[in-house]
Amino acid sequence: MSKADSTAQPTRYKVIRKDTRFESGETYCSAWLHLPVGVKRPPVVVLGHGLGAVREMRLDAYSERFAAAGIASLSFTYRYFGDSGGTPRQLMSVNRQLEDWDAALDFAKGCAEVDGSRVAVWGSSFGGGHAITVASRHPELLAAISQCPFTDGFASATALGLSSMLKITPVVLRDFAAKLLNRPPVMVPIFAAPGSPALMNAHDALDGYLALVPKGMHFVNHVAARVIPEIATYRPGRLAAKVAMPILFCVSETDTVTPPEQTIAFVRKAPHGEVKLYSAGHFAFYLGEAFEQLAADQTQFLTRHLLAAPRLLI
Repeated sequence: MSKADSTAQPTRYKVIRKDTRFESGETYCSAWLHLPVGVKRPPVVVLGHGLGAVREMRLDAYSERFAAAGIASLSFTYRYFGDSGGTPRQLMSVNRQLEDWDAALDFAKGCAEVDGSRVAVWGSSFGGGHAITVASRHPELLAAISQCPFTDGFASATALGLSSMLKITPVVLRDFAAKLLNRPPVMVPIFAAPGSPALMNAHDALDGYLALVPKGMHFVNHVAARVIPEIATYRPGRLAAKVAMPILFCVSETDTVTPPEQTIAFVRKAPHGEVKLYSAGHFAFYLGEAFEQLAADQTQFLTRHLLAAPRLLI
């Protein structure tokens, strides 16, 4: 009888995806639940995206990899965006998005198809910053992943450039006036070519962002300008030191949106943090070889911290 092959590949499960939604605030968030076929009550990871992005922009790619390894996922779209509820449309708010994260966690913990005692969070870009904030507030989580994370609003604003900020300022003022007068929001582009006013206008932003939009999907490229002061003063990286559970930081060394030096300085303070550096740019994390490496590293991390955890015996 031959010996067992110690290099045997781990089991890969078939994956099913279910459309779902959960209540948040005055309305709902639309979501996908990816489940590994044949696994009874698997652990679950909750996924949220970046600035103005929706779950169709490659969250399903990560979700499928995790579910194939035996870990369910709940990926959601924030209120006021995509097919989630809420008006006015394209209204972005740090506090409201954090409320959506809390609502997603409540849904995941109460979902009969998964083990609500084995939960992790995963966020990318602006959502990567939220993942740090959420993890610092929810010590019951078993793990967290923060990918190309937004950690310091001032640093990101500096990367955007003074001239770009000056071009956006009048739009922000008009939007605050619209809010006071109960008029429709005044919008600012999410991404644009270099030199154009937008939340992101680095040399790789326009093509990189559009590459994530599925063919045939209509993407709305603007948000209410009133969020810009919130973004500039949001510094979730400072909370990394308060994250009690294992957290994996996947950082781009060439990031044009979230300066890596500041990010690394913050995340190295996490008591149980792991930092992995990648040469791929901010928008390249979702595609090609960079995605394959990130998905493999993150699946391994989640497997260690979720699948090894004891199951809820109910």
